[in-house]
Amino acid sequence: MIRICLHGAESTGKSVLADKLSRELGVPWVPEYGRTYCEERGTDLTMDDLLAIAAGQQAAVDAAVASRPPLLLLDTDQLMTAAWAEMLFGAVPDVLLAYPKADLYLLFEADVPWVDDGTRFFGKGPLRSRFAALAEDMLLRAEVPWRRIGGSWAEREAQVRAVIAEALPVNGGSPARA
Repeated sequence: MIRICLHGAESTGKSVLADKLSRELGVPWVPEYGRTYCEERGTDLTMDDLLAIAAGQQAAVDAAVASRPPLLLLDTDQLMTAAWAEMLFGAVPDVLLAYPKADLYLLFEADVPWVDDGTRFFGKGPLRSRFAALAEDMLLRAEVPWRRIGGSWAEREAQVRAVIAEALPVNGGSPARA
């Protein structure tokens, strides 16, 4: 099984693309638990909320892994929660960096228009740029394999499709590593 995590600042197309590709490819995806959490409890977050979000995200991943799909798309993971912790509170608890990692991270650039959906925080210039930089920094800190995804919506989709095609096993062989 290959786990590919879509990672990056808010409103960069991760959720929409994960849902679309999941349906088209017939593979599971794990939505962003933090969105559900904030829709149910509000967006006045504490560090304890971020730790609860991280645990909830992991529970959803564990449930999806149980069916052992060849590919699992993750809308996000605890490395993004770590970026939230740094952005909101100036600190990253070690536990957020200790969760299992995906096989490959796709870092979505903040180079498309921001859309406020009621759960997003950092849409304005310097804040969005800082949050995007923190998202990248978490990948570097965790020393995980990653690729940058950017451009128009169509370009993003084409890039992600190419990465998935490269990563999936060919003719029953072992998966190609990105």
